[in-house]
Amino acid sequence: MSSSAAFFRTLAEGEALAGERLVVFARACGVDEVREASYEPLPGCQAYPAYVARLALNASPADVVLALTANFSAWGGYCATIATALRERYGFTDETCAFFDFFAEPSPELGEPATAAVQAALNAGRLDETRAHAYGRLLQVYEASFWSTLGDMPL
Repeated sequence: MSSSAAFFRTLAEGEALAGERLVVFARACGVDEVREASYEPLPGCQAYPAYVARLALNASPADVVLALTANFSAWGGYCATIATALRERYGFTDETCAFFDFFAEPSPELGEPATAAVQAALNAGRLDETRAHAYGRLLQVYEASFWSTLGDMPL
C-alpha cells in the first residue's frame, strides 16, 4: 500500500470513529433519530466536504495529504476551543465532548503516513507545493464558510 493510501485509510477509519462520537453529541443536544433523519444540510457547510471529495477525485494524493494535514491543525484548534466551552459553559461531559476531543489533538496515527507520503512524492518529484498550498488555502476558506454558516443561523 502506498504511503498516501495508508494516510487516507487511517483518515477514513478515524472518520468512522468520529461519526459514532458525533451521534453521542447530537443526542446530548436533544437531536433524536427523527430530527436527525429530517435534517437538511446547510449549503455553506457543504462546500468543505464537497471540495475534499473533488480533491479525492482529481488531485495528486500527496498534494492533498499536505493540504489536509495543514488544515487539520486549524480544525483541531477549533475543536479544542469548542470542547472547553461545552464543558465550562454548558456542563457537557467527557463522553458528549468526545467528538471534539478526538480532533483537538494531532493524530499520531496520521503523522507517520502523512510524512511518508509527502517524502515519497518529494523523492519522486511528484509534489507540487504551489498546488498543495492552493488546496490548503481553499480548504481554509471553505472551513470558514462552514463556521460562518453556523454563526449566521438564527437562535
